[in-house]
Amino acid sequence: MLAQEMTSRGLAVLCVLVAGLGQVGSSSQAGREDLNPVVLYPWRQRSSGGLSRVKRDWIIPPIRVLENSKQVPENLVQIKSDKIFTGEVIYKLEGPGVDQDPKDLFEIDDKTGWIRSMIPLDREKNRSFTLKAFALSPSGERLENPSTIEIVVLDQNDNRPNFSQKEFAGSVSEFSVPGTSVMSVTATDADDPTTDNAILSYSIIGQESIPPLRINKTMFGINNETGAIYTRDVGLDWEVVKGFRLTLQVADMSGMGLISLANAVIHVTDINNNPPRFAPDLYTMSAVENKVDFVIGWVNATDNDEPGTGNWETKYTIAKGNPSRNFVIRTDPVTNEGILSVVKALDYETQEVYTLTLTVENVNPLSIKAPKDPVSSATVVVTVVNENEAPRFNKDPIEIVVLESVDPGTVLASNIAYDPDNAKLKYDILRDPEGWLIINHETGEIIARKPFNVRSPHVKNNIYNAVIRVTDTDAGGISTTASLVITLRETNDFFPQLFPRMGTVCSESGRETSGLFLSAVDEDLPPHAEPFTFQLQDINVSANWTIIQVNETHAVLRPLVELETGEYAVTVLVTDSGTPSLGAYAQVNVTVCLCGKDGECKTEAAAIFGTRVGVSFIAVLVIMASIALLLLLLLLAVAVGNCRRHHMKKGEGLLVGESDEDIRDNVLNYDEQGGGEEDENAFNIDLLRNPVDVGPLPISFYPPITGIPRGKQPLRKDYPDNLPSPSYPRKPPADPTDIEDFINDGLEAADHDPNVPPYDTALIYDYESDGSLAGSLSSIASASSDGDQDYDYLNDWGPRFKKLANMYDPR
Repeated sequence: MLAQEMTSRGLAVLCVLVAGLGQVGSSSQAGREDLNPVVLYPWRQRSSGGLSRVKRDWIIPPIRVLENSKQVPENLVQIKSDKIFTGEVIYKLEGPGVDQDPKDLFEIDDKTGWIRSMIPLDREKNRSFTLKAFALSPSGERLENPSTIEIVVLDQNDNRPNFSQKEFAGSVSEFSVPGTSVMSVTATDADDPTTDNAILSYSIIGQESIPPLRINKTMFGINNETGAIYTRDVGLDWEVVKGFRLTLQVADMSGMGLISLANAVIHVTDINNNPPRFAPDLYTMSAVENKVDFVIGWVNATDNDEPGTGNWETKYTIAKGNPSRNFVIRTDPVTNEGILSVVKALDYETQEVYTLTLTVENVNPLSIKAPKDPVSSATVVVTVVNENEAPRFNKDPIEIVVLESVDPGTVLASNIAYDPDNAKLKYDILRDPEGWLIINHETGEIIARKPFNVRSPHVKNNIYNAVIRVTDTDAGGISTTASLVITLRETNDFFPQLFPRMGTVCSESGRETSGLFLSAVDEDLPPHAEPFTFQLQDINVSANWTIIQVNETHAVLRPLVELETGEYAVTVLVTDSGTPSLGAYAQVNVTVCLCGKDGECKTEAAAIFGTRVGVSFIAVLVIMASIALLLLLLLLAVAVGNCRRHHMKKGEGLLVGESDEDIRDNVLNYDEQGGGEEDENAFNIDLLRNPVDVGPLPISFYPPITGIPRGKQPLRKDYPDNLPSPSYPRKPPADPTDIEDFINDGLEAADHDPNVPPYDTALIYDYESDGSLAGSLSSIASASSDGDQDYDYLNDWGPRFKKLANMYDPR
């Protein structure tokens, strides 16, 4: 019954058999039992008053195996089930070392359950293994729950300790006291740190000074547990020894096991315990006057500290004898010498000898362990060498502020230079691009040759630049130049100019767009230009016109009342804002016209037909009939003239007629001074004034009336101002021989008349054009016969009468 119950419930008992784990190479059973029990019973059965059973899980202690075992394969443990099976039991093993990496370290006998190690183990690679054991039926059915088996590899002292570096480096200051920490060294051991195999001990087994044999006593110690190196004795002096080479040793098993060696180099560092000293402490040098930025000599100081460091580098100072800072001293970074230079020109006439006191110190401050000696000093005697000096300007640049309209001959500057050697000086102007200046060669006075012009291309930002040279007359003729900077002040010396000088306005005074915009320009610069002021000066003009200021540079000229269409001359005064202000009168020729809705001027015909009243058809017929009648009368007059010419008697004089009266006094003046039909730009030849009888060859003159319409009088567009017309000769000459002078006088007056058309050719007098109803002068009969008339004087009247004289030649 009990066997059947145990079989049904699948109870198992694990029997653990431990292989011998004594000393390496021992295989006795007793030796194995010293490390592990032979059989383990994780649970037991017991009864009380009958059969009873207690079931427990497997509790198996770790199996310990020494690393590096030479006895392989080696049985470690046997697993066995205490169940009673009817068939065969097969044992299997899984886990790292069996079927997982690292593989093939262990195996199990599937029939007996023995677990064996197949090769020697290495604790430094694998410290332990956790495996699972199975009890299976031949069909693969699990007969027991999996069992966990842990195998622990025991350490052996098979690894030497190793320093982290082959050579360590450290430093310590000279004169360090015993116990001063220098550096630390480290080492490691791959063995189990929980065993004596990894307990390390440090020691110094050798010491050598650098340079050798300078110090023989032991200067350093080491903490055998931490590896910290420290000083043990006094006497570290950088000037004596530069460093030490130590031989270090580390051993495991607390110094009794395996060992390793390394080196440590300890450098003794310098401290600034040696102040620099001048050697020698007296120097003599010389320097040429009037020169700068040149070296006059070197000084030397020695220092026993380490070269190239701040404890050795020196800095020099001029402590005395340099009140004007003519000298400076700097340190040569390579040689550590002091370089003395002149940075401000010396003057022999002022001081011939300089005595300088120099001091020297280190860049780094002295250590407290340095001797308490005073700062080293040296004396430098500098002798100034005299030379011929160049003249000097009192100021460079020479600055002058002057008005641009300065009067010629004005002295702009004087006493501009001097010579240190009291030599005689000569002055010149090297650069004066506009030629505005002259200079007194002996005194150096700068004088204005002519007024300046701020608009010159050589004037930038109101500044004009010139160059002055002064030369001494001693041997060698040393010269010096200086810049002359002239600041020009703007003056109001240009009148403002008005434009445009002509334009059109609408005759309706109430029209908003009616008006002529005027502007002004001024060649002066601000503040002598805009804002401009526009004014009407004539009282009569002010009654009809007004001028309204728009802005600082523009105004608009407008009529106050509705004016008749025509030409108007309005005089406008434009004034600038300069001090004092300047103003100029300008005549504006204004054409008053009828305007359309768009504000543009229209022709008279368009203006008439465009009015609301209009012109009737009957009025148009009357006008056309009147024109036809005039044309008919003109044709009759031409016909009558031709008939009279055909009836003239042969040999009769030109001036013979029915009347004894001098017909020349009755020649009509048509007031035509233009170029006939050729003069189409100046004015309309059809618009003529009433004729005025002024003699045989008249010249008309109508001076313009300011602000009053001039009708159809032509305007000179090329003449800017409203100047009065010249006086024309009005009285005909008494003697016909004076006609040539009369004509020439009239021609000259017309050429200078600004109110006539701008023709440069001789004016044509009494030109009646082709087809005139008056006929030709040849039709006029003379009261006297040809024999009574002397026509030779016609030759004296000029080329215009030459043809007429030939017609009446008595030959």
